[in-house]
Amino acid sequence: MSKVPNRRRTAAGLTAAVAVAGAAVLVGAPAAQATVVDVNYACVTKIGPKSAVSPVDIKAVKSGSGYTITMSFEKGVSDSPIELPKGVMTPRAELVLGGAAEGTVKVKGTPNTVAIPPDTPISIGTLTGTFTPKKNGKVTFTAGKLIVHALGMDAAECTPKNNPKPSLELDVTGLAGGGDAPPADDGNGEDDDNGSGTELPKTGPLDSAMALGTLGGTVLLTGAAGVLWLTRRTAR
Repeated sequence: MSKVPNRRRTAAGLTAAVAVAGAAVLVGAPAAQATVVDVNYACVTKIGPKSAVSPVDIKAVKSGSGYTITMSFEKGVSDSPIELPKGVMTPRAELVLGGAAEGTVKVKGTPNTVAIPPDTPISIGTLTGTFTPKKNGKVTFTAGKLIVHALGMDAAECTPKNNPKPSLELDVTGLAGGGDAPPADDGNGEDDDNGSGTELPKTGPLDSAMALGTLGGTVLLTGAAGVLWLTRRTAR
């Protein structure tokens, strides 16, 4: 007789374990997928063309209604023939958006905290910017143009020449009124309603109240008609 409770306990334990595992899978689902991508930069500098390959890492952290975006470089992409004193070099870059967003996100670094010796690769470090999504969906971030501002001028302008893959794919969710995808394009460049301004039927609380009122009135009239019919039947 003791085997039945044991079986029940075993089944209950198994069910709980499966539930916990399922919850772990849901909680662990990543909202962003980042990949370190090697970017081959071709740079136009004041001392001639330069080129270098640097691994680029892009990350996103939720901040209010948007995201704080960071772009990190593992290697320098150019150097200077002269020493750059502390605080005279500031990098900035553009990240190209794709997927559910278009355009670019501008990120900027901080001035160099130590002097950079001559003929030494300039450390770009980490650049920071802000991305505010307009709709739900997957958004990709790809390394774009990089500019090194030093000694009061843009000393180097670098462009990726190897068509790098996105370094980050961000899954934007939870935006109020944000569709999962852009409206379907019918080929004429206009919205689906062709600019007619036609509104969909409203289903708000007011309309629900009106519908209930109509239903109540119908029931009331039906009840009254039933009473009249019964009265007539009795009178006969």
